[in-house]
Amino acid sequence: MVKIKKYGKNLLLELYKKMLLIRQLEESLVEPIINKKIKTPCHLYSGEEAIAVGVCANLNKNDVIFSNHRSHGHYLAKNGDLNKLVAEIFGKETGCSGGRGGSMHIISYKEGMFGSVPIVAGTISLAVGTSLLMSIKNQKRVSVAFFGDGATTEGVLYESLNFAALKKLPIIFICENNFYATHMPIKECSANPEIFKMAKHFMPSVRIDGNNILKVIETSKKFINLAKIGQGPAFIECLTYRQRGHVGPNDNIQGKQTDIRKEKEIKSWLSKDPIKIFERYLFKTKLLNIKTKEKIDQIIQKKIDQSYKFMERGSCPSKKQLLKHVYNENK
Repeated sequence: MVKIKKYGKNLLLELYKKMLLIRQLEESLVEPIINKKIKTPCHLYSGEEAIAVGVCANLNKNDVIFSNHRSHGHYLAKNGDLNKLVAEIFGKETGCSGGRGGSMHIISYKEGMFGSVPIVAGTISLAVGTSLLMSIKNQKRVSVAFFGDGATTEGVLYESLNFAALKKLPIIFICENNFYATHMPIKECSANPEIFKMAKHFMPSVRIDGNNILKVIETSKKFINLAKIGQGPAFIECLTYRQRGHVGPNDNIQGKQTDIRKEKEIKSWLSKDPIKIFERYLFKTKLLNIKTKEKIDQIIQKKIDQSYKFMERGSCPSKKQLLKHVYNENK
């Protein structure tokens, strides 16, 4: 009951709705991916929703985030337009990147989602550069870099950690550790799989349960507030698990079992579903009941249905227009 008073009923329900929106959107993409109606590779965020929603709950419109290939959750958590996201995934000009970016190149400057790229660790240095500008201008803002455990084997991360610590920049590094860099277990590609310990050499660094949204909120809020008053950067390793394949619904190709993850491991993590965990908490504290849950599900499904209708009304860029928006047209 203490947490209800701390956050308020409305906020807790809004967090739940946002997590559900991300999950239901991702699951709605499964069929069109399988049927090849979606051409762009999609790295689904199902199972990791608590991290994006929990961190972004502490950010305002002027704070910025940078994402990676698994970007839909970050975009929606930062209040990116659902209609424009779906349109982008389907390659329509009405999409947030003009239909030219696809699933892995989404952006919403208006809401502070400064972009995502499929290059591993590709946006970390951009997040640092943005935080440097914030520091120079003495702004009370923060930059957040979301990346996976695979990015922790890239040299640019260590350079970024060092520079951010040296200049005491207002940036939070969020490592979404789902234990697999594409298909390779973290323990097979890192000498020290306890990632947060590596970052301790540079800045305050912690490891938390990334499937517990209240833990994510409390931990990120602490470091975000400190960064905004000039106390420097922080590193948060969030343990989580992707419920779908590395790319697309699953990792199995043409009926062949190519997912190296053990069935027992998958089932274990499915029992730790972040939405189910939070849902049980809301039921226990009587903030949610069956009737309210059903109504929320219906409202979210209606929003998703409307986003697909918006997408269908749009058109794909013509061949003559494919390079529009790609290069600086003023030169």
